[in-house]
Amino acid sequence: MGGGVDTTLTGGTVEPTASGTGDPTTTTTTSGATPSAPTRTGVPLIHQSPFTIGFVGAIGVLAAATLWSMIGALSLTLTLLTVAFFLTLALDPLVQRLVTGGLRRGAAVGIVFLGLLVVFALLAGLVVPPVVEQSSALIKNAPDYVTQLLGQPWVQNLDKDYNLTAQVQQQLTERLRDQTFLSTVAGGLIGAGQALGSGIFQTFTVLILTLYFLASLPTTKKAAYAVVPASRRARVVYLSEEMMRRVGSYAIGQVGVATINGLLSWIAMRILEVSYAEVLAVTVAFLGLIPMVGATLGGALVTGAGLIQSPQTGLILLVYYVIYQQVENYIIVPRIMQRTVAVPGAVTVVAALAGGTLLGMLGALLAIPTAAALLLLYEEVLVPRQRRL
Repeated sequence: MGGGVDTTLTGGTVEPTASGTGDPTTTTTTSGATPSAPTRTGVPLIHQSPFTIGFVGAIGVLAAATLWSMIGALSLTLTLLTVAFFLTLALDPLVQRLVTGGLRRGAAVGIVFLGLLVVFALLAGLVVPPVVEQSSALIKNAPDYVTQLLGQPWVQNLDKDYNLTAQVQQQLTERLRDQTFLSTVAGGLIGAGQALGSGIFQTFTVLILTLYFLASLPTTKKAAYAVVPASRRARVVYLSEEMMRRVGSYAIGQVGVATINGLLSWIAMRILEVSYAEVLAVTVAFLGLIPMVGATLGGALVTGAGLIQSPQTGLILLVYYVIYQQVENYIIVPRIMQRTVAVPGAVTVVAALAGGTLLGMLGALLAIPTAAALLLLYEEVLVPRQRRL
């Protein structure tokens, strides 16, 4: 009566008992068992607190910044891997043909890679000796070229109106007296040598990576396909193989188009006796690898070289490239590319511009096959899925 009220469980019911504790959480059982200790929970963690949100956000930003810096540090490595991968996709159809003909894959890879080395050696033998010889001749004959340039009527008119010769001589004299200018020139020469050595090393690295990729491509694809669930594996294998086929076929076709352009340009320049024909022809072939605008850039370069030689030569080359561009667009490209990729013209232009902006010439080269692969996913995956909805 006088204290707090306790309760006793009897037959499943709670009965009050006399107790002075006044604790309503204390209970006893009729069976005489020791009651369990009361469970008390602490203050719950507030997941929506500003501190928690800010801390987690800061960790996320730090992780993203670290990942971005790592990607930036590995940009050259990723570029070399990408080039080697696309070169592997371009050479793999040749390896497959040799394997279908009865050769083992190792022997087929060896033959194809040896052919690739021969091509690189021929290009080096075709370009390096003329570059060295003609560069020496250019340095030796530079005074004569300057004299011929100053003897042109339009140069003499500019000199008469604006005193051009005296201003050029004054600028050259001031530059030669400036030690900073001389050190900049020396640094530029050293940088050019370093760039040449780096280019040779990177080319060698790409070739070695291509050899490894070619040799291990079936094993790599098998391991990648094994990760895919069995229910979807056949579909993924089909899409992946088709994407790689399109990329490889495009690369081979574009190399064929560029080779024809370079060869015909060399013949035209030899007939017109244009200087540096070999070097210009190889440059035209490399520029021809760039979709849409590569052939135009090569034609403009050769036409400019012809104009330096004589206006008549430049005009003939201009007419030649206008005609050749039509032949390439309507005869050469459709015949070579008919079994490769089908990318709409607008998509080609946008992809080339975007790839060139992001990765320069390499991005422009890889933009079209990438667009072709994305179009395949659009046609085979996205559109059917939307139709089922």
